[in-house]
Order: sequence, then structure tokens, then C-alpha cells
Amino acid sequence: MTKNIIFGVTGSIAAFKAAEIVSRLKSQGFDITVIMTKSAQNFINPLTFRTLSQNEVITDIFIEDGTYDPQHISLADKADIIVIAPATANIIGKLASGIADDALTSTVMAIDAPLLIAPAMDDRMYLNSIMQKNIKILQDVGYKFVGPEKGRLASGRIGIGRMADVELIIQLIIGELENTSKRKVDLLVKGINAENKIKSKKEKRLRRSTITKIYESSGKRYGSVRSS
Repeated sequence: MTKNIIFGVTGSIAAFKAAEIVSRLKSQGFDITVIMTKSAQNFINPLTFRTLSQNEVITDIFIEDGTYDPQHISLADKADIIVIAPATANIIGKLASGIADDALTSTVMAIDAPLLIAPAMDDRMYLNSIMQKNIKILQDVGYKFVGPEKGRLASGRIGIGRMADVELIIQLIIGELENTSKRKVDLLVKGINAENKIKSKKEKRLRRSTITKIYESSGKRYGSVRSS
């Protein structure tokens, strides 16, 4: 079964790396829907991602459509994982505060799937105590982070804030999808086992009830046999 990836792109010069990630994942057979924030479109054209993903690119939560279908809900329903790369300080702050004011944040709020975030920003922004607090808030609710790395930043400075290596991000996405599939199988097996246990208990109760009726039908009570 094809895995569905929701790929969020936010306003960073590292958006060009997102194009490579989407291209590589698509070549491996994944179905990818890209959601771009307004600021992301200043760095890279949505047509690039539409061509690479071979899917419509979501750029606005309010889209005219002949059939009413809240996109942030329908996208969330089919997603196996959501990735935000690059993730700016702005998007991380919004998510940590529970703000859902565009297509990407609304989808994240509605989703029940693993979320992988690859930050990309100036080192002073990344090391800011508020940013670190926001990251901790998201980690505490189960969101996973990859990077950033130390390297040359958009400002020309050398520091920590460079988006994680493309290859590493791809490996983590695939690994998370494999783990999710395994968890789903485990849950299915547990569900079947639980159902079998319930069925077995019901059958035992029915047998005990039948035995009780047989004992009582003779007009006598033997031992301590009784219905449950």
C-alpha cells in the first residue's frame, strides 16, 4: 500500500532542499502532498513542487472547489506522516501555541500521525530561550525533530541553524513510516487477541450457565455451581 506523506514547506532559503527531498521520496513510490506557507512561496514556486510530487500543492486553506471538502481534514485523514522541512521559528512558535491560521498549521492540528520537524533559522533565533521552550513543548507531545546542524547560514555567519542533511531527513521519514506500519500491525494483532479473549470468556459463561441449568433442572442444588 502506498504511504501518504504531507510535506510542509515554510519561508526559508532552505526550501530548495525540500524540493530535493520531495523528488527523492516520489522516486521511491510515496504519495506526497506539499503544503506551502505564504512566505515559502517567496523562496520557491509552487509549480516546482507540483511537478515533483505530481499532486496539487496546497497554498491556502480557503480554496474554491465544486465539492465542499475541508482540505486540512481530508489531508489529515489520509496522512501516514507529516514532515515540515524547512521549519522556521515562526511555524514552530505557532504550533507550540496551538495556532491554526493557515493550511499547514490547521492540518497539523487535525492530524493523528507522526510529525517530523527539520528546523532552519539563524543561530541566534534557534538558541533563543523562547525557541528552545517551544521545541520542548512540541517534543513533550510527541513531535520529533531532526537537526539543525552547524554550518554556513543565510546571514553568512557560521553557527547552528542549518537544516539537517537531506539524506538524513529522508532516512528518518522512511524509518518512521516503517515503524508506523509495524505499530499498526501490532495494534491489529492485539485487537484480534483481545476480541478472541472476549469471545472465549463469553463462551465460558454460556457453558457455566448451561451446566447450572442442568443441575437445577432435577430440583436439587449440587455443590456450589451457579450461573455468573
